[in-house]
Amino acid sequence: MRIPTLVGATCAALLSAAEPKFVAHTIATDLTGGYQVVVADLNRDGRPDLIVLASGLHDLLWFENPGAPDRPWTRHVIASGLNHMINLAAWDYDGDGIPEIVLAHEFANEAKKSIGIVSVLHHRVDPREPWSIREIDRLTTSHRLRWADPFGDGKKVLINAPLTGPNAEAPAYQDHVPLVFYRPGEWKREEISRTNEGVQHGIFITDWDGRHRDAILTASFSGIDLYRCDKTGAWCREEISASGASDIAVSQIGKRRFIAAIEPWHGNQVVIYRSASKRWNRTIIDESLVDGHTIVTLGDWVIAGYRGTGRSVNIYAPDDKSGEHWTKYVLDNGDMAAASCVVTDLNADGHPDIVCIGSATKNLKWYENVGAN
Repeated sequence: MRIPTLVGATCAALLSAAEPKFVAHTIATDLTGGYQVVVADLNRDGRPDLIVLASGLHDLLWFENPGAPDRPWTRHVIASGLNHMINLAAWDYDGDGIPEIVLAHEFANEAKKSIGIVSVLHHRVDPREPWSIREIDRLTTSHRLRWADPFGDGKKVLINAPLTGPNAEAPAYQDHVPLVFYRPGEWKREEISRTNEGVQHGIFITDWDGRHRDAILTASFSGIDLYRCDKTGAWCREEISASGASDIAVSQIGKRRFIAAIEPWHGNQVVIYRSASKRWNRTIIDESLVDGHTIVTLGDWVIAGYRGTGRSVNIYAPDDKSGEHWTKYVLDNGDMAAASCVVTDLNADGHPDIVCIGSATKNLKWYENVGAN
């Protein structure tokens, strides 16, 4: 497997002669415990801004898109006095054009030490000023928050996937893990399942059946599982894989769907699952990650980042339409302990970019996709 570097000191290397190249822009360097980056337009100017969560800070931040790569991003504080933030989800449920933010904080890996507060944040007249914050729930180890439309009625609900069950203890974390949701405004906790076991680390929201009804993929010690709600409101669970997984994403090669996963928990493997009749073919395409923590897709590319030794972000491109063989490229080699990456077109040039936040590296970087030669 050839491994060229895409972004280095000069940011000049190409994926190939016919594929895009990336130019790295550093947005921030002081994000202690950088953990999550989320894309949202917070000032209604039509440009995607970046909401930034750093677990080592007490401020939840957003960076205002300047509209040009050579201009600085303006930093704003959404809320202060927050401890052990771990995840957020943004969606405009009141229809005023600016998304509300739901935040999970007071988190700890050990259930007995984790308060698991879930809070809703609303902007004031000017979203650049501090937002209001209101606690809506406490669920031990609340860890992954996502908005989804599981009922197909256009009304999104908030999914909350805690890391472990309330009685879990390291290293086995033996306990069943809840998966729950809330309806905006009511904020009453409703249970989806308690079937997954051990650590439930990643979730991914997708319109699995193409019927405008979201499904939830979970990655846990139990493996990769699919949760769907039927027309009666009943939830069903389908096992995709029994291999313990950490993070997941879904995309397609041509018309054929695949699932990309990091395995096991905080693991070293990048794994591709390809649908084949009623089963899934599992292919390991890389085993070199150290503390793998984020996986996303850009078309049929897979982007995976890891936080441990070597701390890097890699891109994997399929060699053909079968999805069996992949080529690995290094996007950032050593300067990004990637905890979270997202794909979005930050500068409206028609080329989707990559944004990552680093934990040990404390940085936020935009990898600008400057197109093909």
